[in-house]
Formats: sequence, structure tokens, C-alpha cells
Amino acid sequence: MKKVERINTIMRYINNRSRFTITEIMREFNISRSTAIRDIREIEAMGMPLVAEVGRDGGYFVMNNSVLPTVRFTDNEIKALFIAFMATRNLQLPYLKSRQSLAEKLLGLISENQQDELVLLNQLLLFEGTNPNNPDLLDLSDLPHPMLEKLIEILLLDSYLLVTIEEGKIIKSYSIYLLHLYREKSLWLIEGFDLKDEKRRTIPVDNLTNVEPYYTKKKLSKKKILEKLRKQEEVINLVLELGPKAIAQFKKYHPLKVSISYTNPYQTTAILKTFINVNNSDELTEITNWLLLLGGDIEVKEMPQELRESLRERLHLFCP
Repeated sequence: MKKVERINTIMRYINNRSRFTITEIMREFNISRSTAIRDIREIEAMGMPLVAEVGRDGGYFVMNNSVLPTVRFTDNEIKALFIAFMATRNLQLPYLKSRQSLAEKLLGLISENQQDELVLLNQLLLFEGTNPNNPDLLDLSDLPHPMLEKLIEILLLDSYLLVTIEEGKIIKSYSIYLLHLYREKSLWLIEGFDLKDEKRRTIPVDNLTNVEPYYTKKKLSKKKILEKLRKQEEVINLVLELGPKAIAQFKKYHPLKVSISYTNPYQTTAILKTFINVNNSDELTEITNWLLLLGGDIEVKEMPQELRESLRERLHLFCP
């Protein structure tokens, strides 16, 4: 855990207790006595009103009726916060209830004039997934999968996981090292390294029935895992430049293994690099159909000959 993250976590730990000791901080956060004392001093310097108790069993407590220094927001910072809430509404994000209570607290801190401005912005700005007939600022109603928050809480402690999934009526368990947890095409996905089969594996969170830390005496280190993955990476054989129209189509649909890198700050041009298994007829057909869907707003930099032939055959059906 990084120092900044640790200090923030310690502050929350302290805030939830009437009294604590250095020994408790050491044990809870697995840090040395000198580090614990240094962290407590930094927290005091930030304004948390701690009072030290002397004696053999001495500790600290937070002074009653005291609060941290007031955090002040500019008008633009307030707008940025609420536009972020509006833009991410109905995206199945975790901690939905906390986001709602946070928005309510922020509303209570600002002036009536600022509240009126936010109401106006909420009426004018519509984002993907927003119901234009009910654009309520606090209408955060699209609950994420119930396993998502549990997964995140465990991840904060350990990346080695034992996950159980249900595919149809079949129950499977995998021991994985989680590389990324990401959202794509309205689905939350786990990208992990299968510790048994030693390969990359993608698991939809919607399929999870249980997740727990994976305890074993022999664990591959993260460095070893990344080395194994680098050796397994296929050679890139498809490289495309995408214009704005092709990028728009890409956002609507793209195969899971395909990703793009934007080449300007306005995200109007991008480079697509991936590997196409030309020996897999289903994959070749899927990529052919998808490239036709992108339209003419692409420039081919590199493409397997088999994919070129597949495109020609498909176009020949329409233009014999």
C-alpha cells in the first residue's frame, strides 16, 4: 500500500474509533512502530485533532466537537463533480449507495444559487443511458452485479483469488491472479492469469457465484506472471488507422480482444493493433464482418493476406 493510501486509510480507521494505540495501528496496517508514529504525526499536521494519553496504557483519542479544516470548492469544481455523477449514472458502477449519499451531502454544502445551476445543467445535459423523461440528478438506479463490490473489497487486500462461476448449469472454479477489472460493452470483466493453466483468462463478473482470497504456500510472483504472459503474446498482424467515423463504430461494437490507442487529445484518430488467428475460420469471419462494419474511414497499415482475401470474397458477393 502506498503511503498516501495508507494515511487516508488510517484516518478513516481513527475516525471510526473513540480511542486507539500505536500498537493497534502497527498490527492493523502491518507497519513498524516508527512508521506508525510518523503517520500519526502527519495526520495531526493535516488538522485532525488528536489528543495523546500518557502512561503505560496510553494512546490517542479524537477531540470531541472538533472537525477537520473545511474543504472549499470553486464553482467550476462543484460543476465538475456533479457532471461526473451525471455522466456515470446508469453505468452499473460499484458503491452506488455511497455515490448517492455523497451527492446528497454535496448538495447540502452548496448555496441555493449553485443548486439552481446544477438543476439547470441536469435539465440541459443528457448522457448515454440517461432517461430524458426523468433526468433526476440523484437517480442512480442501475445497480451493479452484487459480486462486484465484494470482488473489489477482496482485491484491495490481495490479487490472488479463487473465483467460482456458473456457465449454463456448469459450476467451475479458477485460481487466478487478477490483472485488471474493467468494464466493456456494458459488462464488467475480470482479466486474470490462470495459475493452474498458466494462461490469460477473461471472466464476466455476471457469471460469478463466489470469490475469495486464494491461499497457497507456493505463489507465482507478479513479475513471473508478467514474464510468462509476455512470452505467450502473439505477434501483432493487424494494424489500422481509424478516423472519427470508424472510432464511433468501434465504440458501438468491437471484438473483446481488440483495443485502440488514441493518437490525438480530441480522440478523433486512433491506432488499432491486434493479432488475428487466420487459422480460426470463426474468428476470421467475425473480424471480416467487423471491418466491413467500420466502413471506409480506416487506413490499413498491416493485414494478413488471408484477411484481405476474406474481405475481397465478401465484397465480391455485393459487387460481382
